[in-house]
Amino acid sequence: MLKNYLKIAWRSLRKQPFFTFLNTFGLAIGMAGGLLIALYIHDELSYDTMFPDADRIHRVNADIKFGGEDRKFAVTPAPMAEAMDNDFSEVELATRFRTRGSMLIRKSGTEVNVKELQSTFVDSTFFEMFDVALLVGDVKTALRSPNTLILTKSAAEKHFGLQDALGQNLLLNNTETYTVTGVIDDFPKNSFLRDHTIFMAMAGYDDSRVVNWGSNNYQTYIKLIPSADIKNLQVPLRGFLGKYVIPGVQQFMPGITEEQFKAAGNHLIYSTIPLTDIHLKSDRVAEISGNNNIKSIYILSFIAIFLIVLASVNFMNLSTAHSLRRAKEVGIRKTLGSNRSALIRQFLIESGLVSFGSLLVAFVLAILVLPYFNILADKDISMPYANPFFWLILLVSGFVLALFSGSYPAFFISKFVPVKVLKGTAGNSLGGGGIRNGLVIFQFAISVFLIIGTLVVYQQLQYIQNKDLGFSKDQVLIVNDVFTAGNQVASFKEEVKKLGFVNNATLSSFFPTPSGRSDSVFAPEEGATNQENAVSMQTWEVDHDYVSTMDFEIIAGRDFDRAFKNDSTSIIINESAVATIGGSPQDAIGKRFTKDLGSENPKYFTIIGVVKNFHFSPFREEIEALSLHLSGWASSMAVKLETGNFSNAIASIEGVWNKVAPGQPFDYYFMEDSFNDTYKSEQRLGRIFIIFTTLSILIACLGLFGLAAFNAEKRTKEIGVRKVLGASVGQISYRLTMDFIKLVGVGILISLPIGWYAMEQWLQDFSYRIEVSWWILAFAASLAVGIAIVTVSYQSIKAAVVNPIKSLRTE
Repeated sequence: MLKNYLKIAWRSLRKQPFFTFLNTFGLAIGMAGGLLIALYIHDELSYDTMFPDADRIHRVNADIKFGGEDRKFAVTPAPMAEAMDNDFSEVELATRFRTRGSMLIRKSGTEVNVKELQSTFVDSTFFEMFDVALLVGDVKTALRSPNTLILTKSAAEKHFGLQDALGQNLLLNNTETYTVTGVIDDFPKNSFLRDHTIFMAMAGYDDSRVVNWGSNNYQTYIKLIPSADIKNLQVPLRGFLGKYVIPGVQQFMPGITEEQFKAAGNHLIYSTIPLTDIHLKSDRVAEISGNNNIKSIYILSFIAIFLIVLASVNFMNLSTAHSLRRAKEVGIRKTLGSNRSALIRQFLIESGLVSFGSLLVAFVLAILVLPYFNILADKDISMPYANPFFWLILLVSGFVLALFSGSYPAFFISKFVPVKVLKGTAGNSLGGGGIRNGLVIFQFAISVFLIIGTLVVYQQLQYIQNKDLGFSKDQVLIVNDVFTAGNQVASFKEEVKKLGFVNNATLSSFFPTPSGRSDSVFAPEEGATNQENAVSMQTWEVDHDYVSTMDFEIIAGRDFDRAFKNDSTSIIINESAVATIGGSPQDAIGKRFTKDLGSENPKYFTIIGVVKNFHFSPFREEIEALSLHLSGWASSMAVKLETGNFSNAIASIEGVWNKVAPGQPFDYYFMEDSFNDTYKSEQRLGRIFIIFTTLSILIACLGLFGLAAFNAEKRTKEIGVRKVLGASVGQISYRLTMDFIKLVGVGILISLPIGWYAMEQWLQDFSYRIEVSWWILAFAASLAVGIAIVTVSYQSIKAAVVNPIKSLRTE
């Protein structure tokens, strides 16, 4: 019997190639889109799951409000790991990372440096914590001694060769010599350590042994014993404030108590987060690597579901639109004794053939599109051909989709009344109009929702690009690692400034786009031991040309000036710092603050200027208090270029560099590119929205096209009668079109408030954001109506121009 069902189904599909193509194509688009998004989501959810005990590993976080700043840190004090190990029997192991960023390295005895982008100090417990095996070396001795390090396989092969790496000496940043004691495999791209290539022994880092609970610089990870529950650690962790932190602070603020600390509106809360949650659920200060947002996963999940459901709805509409042509077939089958269940099986098998055919097409489409999708999503996803679970999911998905897509058409067609369809009065027995109309409403509600999302994401990105940042990011070239020029750094800057296409240049390690960050607690000259007077500020070391090169606006006081020798003990602050201190910008000029809390001979800094707030953190965060002070050391140089040929400018600057620092790499980037990289996730989300919104509209239009065809065919005789009675083509087309515009209108009314609310929630992540304007909603609605009119009008006009005699003869 099954063979007979398959034979009839295949013949039926071959008889109607255009109908079969539309159904297969519509389902394939939805399936391909859903498959690509599913692969992306699977990759995002797989971060850090490769570690054998990942479910038992947690990171310690710190939420701190003090000195007017409220910040969430991914780092904790140096003694946190030891305290966790000592205080909690549930903790099996603890380890720390102290990231150091990029590092210039070269073999001892050579002159040419090579840059490694990410390096970190790490405790020797690192191997046991993450079950990291050494390809070369001994775990028992690696990272145990000061000035030792391990390399990843790619780094070792780059510098020595894998087998020759052990025991080699490396010079780091032209200052310290380290011995290679091991080589590990490269970490996969879905690991939080994916970009790190150098791991230095924490044993040689003096700061790691200082018991200072007021400095947060270390990522602290703990592994629990198998029977432990992390929830049991949360309340005791909060007790660390009174047990460890307050006694440490009393060195600088004698007499301070935990009660006084909290009464002043401050707080310090230690908590934990599972290792496998960090990538999608953590966006804190000093993350060890870039993370994504769980909201983007939710959004993409909904889009994938929407695409597949829309494709299924499209299949239903096209199937019911074509059902009139098979009404007599059903009537004859029923007359000859076929029961309804047999007919349902027949039509479900037809749906299954279309569904699995679509699945095959979708799989091929996904393979072809995957390289471009990887570029779009900034991923390296591949099809898991060797995973049997993947194939099982595909087959089950195809089967479920066949049932879901084919159930309504099968039940709808199988209920035709034989007497009526054989008499030619099938139009009165079809019914199901309410369900079909509901499907159209559903399709366009989703499409309008996605249009709103696309417009809002695009507008927010435009707002970020066009907003006054308070500094000039255009035509600013950042040259990294200028410290390798030694005592020639100042000469390098002056030589570059002499170049005709250079407007200005400045030396610093701190820039408004992602770069170094440093916090300090300042206290005013009067009341330095009173916590209520403390001010927490970013502290940036700059030179005399920094403010003018960055094009900051001074709203009170003055810039640093070489004519004033005392400027070495002067600072310039921003408006947020003024708000924290209190008073106006003019009132702040001349006030003195110190970072040496508790010192008998504190060094005071005098405020000489106030700059207008500028954005040095992502738009998701408020602008923090900040201070600038002069320093003679810098890791980078910013060069403000004139408009012109940037390639020639870069080549000329590189020529100057090669003269003052021969053998040192010339590494640079443009500040504007760095700024744009900060919003990569939002840009990716915007591009994904545009692509899949377009697909959803295409699928919705196919469904609407099918329903318009169904409606026109069902009302053939009505149209003929209207034309005989004098109705024009325009009147008939208008009447047929308006039936669908009403449905689209209902879909729009449903989607507008939902779309507005959803995008308002997404925008909550931004401290500086647009509002979801009425015109965005109006444009989305108008676009949907326009698309619907274009889609339906073809079928409406086609039906309206048919000769009424031919229409009236239609059976």
